[in-house]
Amino acid sequence: MEYTVSDELLGTFVPIVVYWVYSGIYIVVGSLDNYRLHSRKEEDDKNLVSKTTVVKGVILQQVVQAVVAIFLFTITGDSSGDSADSSTSVLVLARKFMTAMMILDTWQYFMHRYMHINKFLYKHVHSQHHRLVVPYAFGALYNHPLEGLLLDTVGGAISFLLSGMSPRMSIFFFSFATIKTVDDHCGLWLPFNIFHVFFSNNAAYHDVHHQFYGSKYNFSQPFFVAWDRILGTHMPYTLEQRKGGGLEARPTKEYKEN
Repeated sequence: MEYTVSDELLGTFVPIVVYWVYSGIYIVVGSLDNYRLHSRKEEDDKNLVSKTTVVKGVILQQVVQAVVAIFLFTITGDSSGDSADSSTSVLVLARKFMTAMMILDTWQYFMHRYMHINKFLYKHVHSQHHRLVVPYAFGALYNHPLEGLLLDTVGGAISFLLSGMSPRMSIFFFSFATIKTVDDHCGLWLPFNIFHVFFSNNAAYHDVHHQFYGSKYNFSQPFFVAWDRILGTHMPYTLEQRKGGGLEARPTKEYKEN
């Protein structure tokens, strides 16, 4: 008797597994101090929440995401969608993938920025994520439950629906988005990281946002920096050697003077 796992279940749970596997890889790589954007001491001293609390918060968000994903796949279920993927041209699949990336970026930029502008939302919701002044990989999805629902879960659902992707395609899209999000929060600048070749939005770029001086800049996530550039919230940085070893992302001269 053969057992098969539906694309809907894979699309729901594969990104969760990817999150923890990829985070685990970065925990190991994080032992290489020369690639860290902050020292271990800074991570311990500056962060305002324990790693146990972070893990619990991430698991809660992933449970909510799984429930919403299953519901979404149930109401949009179409058995013809996945078979159509195999006969669809690569260009069409690429267009849907890119469309989903742009939709997710747009949603997250404006929601993220609004949570900084609105003092109530920042104080009671978004500030939870910024308790991690020194980001690390498995804290990427450490958010207030409301923020996790609005930014990630609803944003992902909108990207899925408007791009027209199938459940099978969503396995790859949401796994990729998960890997990119973890990478942006890993706190490491690795010379062999292929994401740095294709994306200006990376670990150093997002690290700037987590620092006090950059909290009103670099809202874009998780793929491109277009909205930051268009709307004047882009803070360029330079990577410099940190005293004691490792690297540090610092704002460029014109921003230091401001």
